[in-house]
Parts: sequence; structure tokens; C-alpha cells
Amino acid sequence: MKILILGGTTEASALAGALAERSIPGLFSYAGRVATPKPQPLPTRVGGFGGVAGLAEFLAEHGITHLVDATHPFAERISQNAVAAARLAGIPLIALTRPPWVPQAGDNWTSVANIEAAVAALSGPPERILLAIGRQHLAAFAARPRHHYLLRLVDAPEAPPPLPRHRVVLDRGPFTLAGDLALLREHGIQRIICKNAGGSGAIAKLTAARELGLPVVMIERPALPERREVHSVEAVITWLAHESAPEPDSESAPESDPRTDRGV
Repeated sequence: MKILILGGTTEASALAGALAERSIPGLFSYAGRVATPKPQPLPTRVGGFGGVAGLAEFLAEHGITHLVDATHPFAERISQNAVAAARLAGIPLIALTRPPWVPQAGDNWTSVANIEAAVAALSGPPERILLAIGRQHLAAFAARPRHHYLLRLVDAPEAPPPLPRHRVVLDRGPFTLAGDLALLREHGIQRIICKNAGGSGAIAKLTAARELGLPVVMIERPALPERREVHSVEAVITWLAHESAPEPDSESAPESDPRTDRGV
């Protein structure tokens, strides 16, 4: 058995730790979008694979027997490629995901399908907005230049974001309710825009928004190909044990009692 974890999430790191504790051979792969990725207890690679064919070739070359997609819920391209590459390589795949957030009593959410719809939702007067979506899609919000955007990022952007009114805060989760309440109050935030990442590491902003009565524009997850999904490391370990169990040997199986077969 040899596992490839497509990682970058807290859950992926927890799975890597579980495999290392059990001495299960594995590799950990980062996409390379964070400047200082968290060290892992497994051999680690950084970077893309070159699409479906490249990933399938990597799986074959490295003797990968099981593929675990533990990427961010919005890493749409790699998740699509993982499903196709696993099928091409003839190995099983499982996705370790976080259950999505759901609105609670007192929440004021507007659910939208994608980044473009989130931009369209900002057609009103100028507001101070916490834009908690990462750095990849910031340019889309240049279409709404009248707003002031607070950008919470893990790494400093290589170039200034194309937003005329913004401020960058560098921080890495997990975040706390006290910290997010202080952040929202300090910057006079009037609305939050975020992706439905799920999990506990970034949920504090939603609890803070509820306490402060702030509206939230929630970008829902992209649709992905059908695949097996679980929500815990323990479920992945159980799946690995089941997938690696030897098939029953029909030649060594005990013969049936003919009296039983006849209902005697």
C-alpha cells in the first residue's frame, strides 16, 4: 500500500499524521500556493502534476495504490483531475472533506453560486467589506471599486491587489471569535464575503457576524464529479483497511454442507 494525499488543509495534515503513526507509506502533495507550507511527517512534494495525464503518470511511476483528495473544497480543478486520473490509473480514490457551513438562527446570509455572483451582489452603496476569499479572485472585485475591502491573506500578495480602496491583513487560521470580533469592529466592517469552506478553523467570522448583525455573502461550493466522500481521518483509515483487505480465496473456503443447501 502507498497513499498519495493531495493536501493543503488541516484535515490533510491530520491524515498525514495518522498515516505516519501507523507506518503506512505515503506521499504528501502541496499545490504550491502558500509560500511557507506546513511541514509534514511524510515525504512531501510541491507543485502541479500537469493535468489528468500527468497525475495518472505520477501515480503509476510512484506505485501509488490509493489516492486521497484532501484539498480545499474550492480546489475545483485538482479535484476534477483526481477523479479522472484515479480512474485512468485504476486505483481507488476517496475525498476527505469538511461538511459545509449551514446558516444558524440569527444569520443573515445571501448564498451565491460563484465569484461573479458575489461581485454582482455588491451593487449597492459603498460599504466596508471583509473579503475572506483568498488571493486568487481578488481582481474580480475591481468591478465594484466604490467599496473598501479588508483582505485577510496568508501571504503578502506579490503585486498590489487591483482594488483602489483596500487594506491587507496577514494572518493564518485557526481564528478565534474574540479575534474576529475585534477585527470586524476595528475596521468598521459592514458585510462579509467568504467561501463555504466548512470546518472550524475559519468559522469564527460567521459567529462574529451573527453577534454583530452583519450580512454575509456566502459563495457555495462548486459541483464536482461523483466520488466517495468522508468527513473524518478515522473514516479514511477504515476505508484504507477495507480497500487493502485481501479478497477471499474461493479455493480455500470451506465447502458448504449439502444438507444445509437443501434446507435439511
